[in-house]
Amino acid sequence: MHIAEFLDKTAVTADLKATNKPGVLRELVGLALKARPDLDPNVLVDTLIAREKLQSTGIGDGYAIPHGKTNAVPTIIACVGRSAGGVDFQSHDGKPTHLFFTLLVPESSHALHLKALARVSRLIRETRIRESLLNAKTSAELYDIIVSEDARL
Repeated sequence: MHIAEFLDKTAVTADLKATNKPGVLRELVGLALKARPDLDPNVLVDTLIAREKLQSTGIGDGYAIPHGKTNAVPTIIACVGRSAGGVDFQSHDGKPTHLFFTLLVPESSHALHLKALARVSRLIRETRIRESLLNAKTSAELYDIIVSEDARL
């Protein structure tokens, strides 16, 4: 499994505007809707908020992986956003979060959910890759870095 299989180029932005966790989650769902406009944004936001209530998906080192399972999606959907200023996402290290890699997975796809999370985690935990993502000039460059680095792993 490669990230390019579930990440559409239109669902990536290098310029998140939101300044708080709920705003970031809504903005990320907006990105997902660019790739899948037929989905219900309220259900997707509720799915991510419900998961965040269990425990923050802010990993630390400037990144978070908001994710959730819902019957509202027919297949795995990903979106990626970058916040230049960073957002308080209640990360484990208490530092601002700049990179958000979101996964929405069908409720019945437990194995797929775990594989996708593992793939994203493997990519984003590498300091060199995170730095490249933080320094990308455009959304297209952000996407290209993700896809090319993932293909190397």
